[in-house]
Amino acid sequence: MAGQDKITFQVDGEKAEEFYVLEQTRIGGAEYLLVADCAEGDGEAMILKDLSGDGETEGLFAVVEDDEELAAVAGVFESMLEDVELVEE
Repeated sequence: MAGQDKITFQVDGEKAEEFYVLEQTRIGGAEYLLVADCAEGDGEAMILKDLSGDGETEGLFAVVEDDEELAAVAGVFESMLEDVELVEE
């Protein structure tokens, strides 16, 4: 899925929003996506955790907000993508 694919999310029952999937990884049995609002350059990025159950046809993702989990996953993504630096705002 990673590598500039677009994915559409329905956010809190509101309008659909599209993000570019920059990278994907599995840590401790959980699947994570690094998504951004633009394919290249400086943009807003988020790390999402897949909360979907096995066999579900639609994915359920949540923004990673726990500071320790976010730092660990961000470090993995930074090492996977040489030219990416994730900065918390």
